[in-house]
Amino acid sequence: MLKSKKFLFTLVVLFMFALLLAACEGNAGNGANDAGSATASEPAATVAPAETADAAAGDGETVTFKAANGDIEVPRDPQRIVDGTAFYTGYFLALGVTPVGVQQEVLASPYLKDKLAGAQSLGETPTPENVLALHPDLIVVFSGTEGIEELQKIAPVVAIDYGTKAYKEQLLEFGQLTNKEAEAQAWIEQWEAQINELKPKVQEAVGDKTVSILNPYEKGLYVFGHNYGRGGEIIYRELGLNAPEEAQKEVIDSGTGWASISLETLPQFAGDIIFTSPWSGDTADPKLVYENAVWLGLPAVKAGNVFQLDSKADTFNDPITMQSQLQYIADSLISSK
Repeated sequence: MLKSKKFLFTLVVLFMFALLLAACEGNAGNGANDAGSATASEPAATVAPAETADAAAGDGETVTFKAANGDIEVPRDPQRIVDGTAFYTGYFLALGVTPVGVQQEVLASPYLKDKLAGAQSLGETPTPENVLALHPDLIVVFSGTEGIEELQKIAPVVAIDYGTKAYKEQLLEFGQLTNKEAEAQAWIEQWEAQINELKPKVQEAVGDKTVSILNPYEKGLYVFGHNYGRGGEIIYRELGLNAPEEAQKEVIDSGTGWASISLETLPQFAGDIIFTSPWSGDTADPKLVYENAVWLGLPAVKAGNVFQLDSKADTFNDPITMQSQLQYIADSLISSK
């Protein structure tokens, strides 16, 4: 009987030990399964976009940039730029920098949209909400943009006065802003080489003929000059061609770069060669001008010296756009009669 009790006691102890061992192994197994499950089905902890930008910016070093809104401390090597200007997006692209956010109208340009893979649309205007969502480390806007104070709470804001600098100077300035000064200088050098090759051919073909840039709109026509896009920088600044006397005085010598004229005064502003496109800022039918007797009576129209620009692209005057315009403009001028 005593032996049976001792045997029974030993059996119970062994049974309890077995249960305890099984429980320990089960917990260890569950821990292994949990780890395996996390590895297989859960990604490693991700860094939030803002943290990604900080990490990419390196040690957080800043520099002082002289902007229209004062001396601004900006990242030495910004990684996530939101460009709220549209007209300067192509400057960043020429430097090898793709903004993370751009205006919707830029994405419609055939010259720019293919180079903006991954850039998000800001819609018609940047707002604190759509800018914040992109976690920028630098924001670029025009002077006078509404809500700059709110944007400054998100990231450093650099304001630019449109048209106060010639495009080469502006490119060099953006090179300083993005730590891409060498890239800016390289673009200028290759551009000047192209101009030097084409300029003698164009000037020989055009001679003393005058050139106009005209856009019909709902109240008449816009005349553009040397600093307002539509190829003006190429035609007047780089190729050194002449505008009609009235256009030279009202548009170029005045420094404004544009003028609004009536259809009745058009002959005074129309050159021997015309570059034109419908105005993209309204819905007026350009046929009201193009099929009008005044237009049809112009010497340039009669001679076939009218060349169409792309209204969605040629309003811009950034380096990428001008690079895309250059050959078409040169070929058109050389082919003029």
